[in-house]
Amino acid sequence: MVPDLPPHWLHPPDIATARAAQAEMAARILPEDDLPDCIARLGGADVSNTRFDPAKRVHAALVTLDAATDAVLASSGESRKADFPYVPGYLGFREVPALRACWDRLSVRPDIILVDGQGMAHPRGLGLACHLGLVLGVPTIGVAKSRLVGEGEPGPDPGDATPLMWKGRCIGTALRTRRGARPLYVSVGHRVSLATATRLVLAVTRGRRLATPIRAAHDAANAARLQG
Repeated sequence: MVPDLPPHWLHPPDIATARAAQAEMAARILPEDDLPDCIARLGGADVSNTRFDPAKRVHAALVTLDAATDAVLASSGESRKADFPYVPGYLGFREVPALRACWDRLSVRPDIILVDGQGMAHPRGLGLACHLGLVLGVPTIGVAKSRLVGEGEPGPDPGDATPLMWKGRCIGTALRTRRGARPLYVSVGHRVSLATATRLVLAVTRGRRLATPIRAAHDAANAARLQG
């Protein structure tokens, strides 16, 4: 069940309120495993948007996959006008409301969601994966294709990983999933440890750069954009 939320966690009126909301939410993130004994269903979350779209729309998607077969069990999309401006570091306030609407209509829900974006590897410790996990009350992992903050370069082989360090602490894992491909940046979203997050992301790449749930969500978000 989606928890009751302070209104400014989803719809802050300004940047100062959004920053305060991020601090409140970051303090509530659980960076430890709080997962089902068996993860049978994997989720993927992605949002497609155009930064300079005059209509200020976001096109969000959530998908649920069978963890054993990668078959898509359910998919939900949402296109809407964002009510928060495009400001780097605050994208959750543009995107989470649309993803929450997807969640409300998702007929089969996942045990854990892989989010195309940052988790705790964020200047204020609250990237999209953290924001979404806390709002939905479900385990989430941030799986980003580029760094927002931090330093770390893994070795060249698939499975090579190194801590993503920022201001003297580990905020994620730089993970090589395919030889010759740029690394992914894995970080805790909510209710999962970094070790589990890294292991799970590597397992579901299936020999490709991106995790299967992320690819499925990307396709669904693009479909929502074309339909919207």
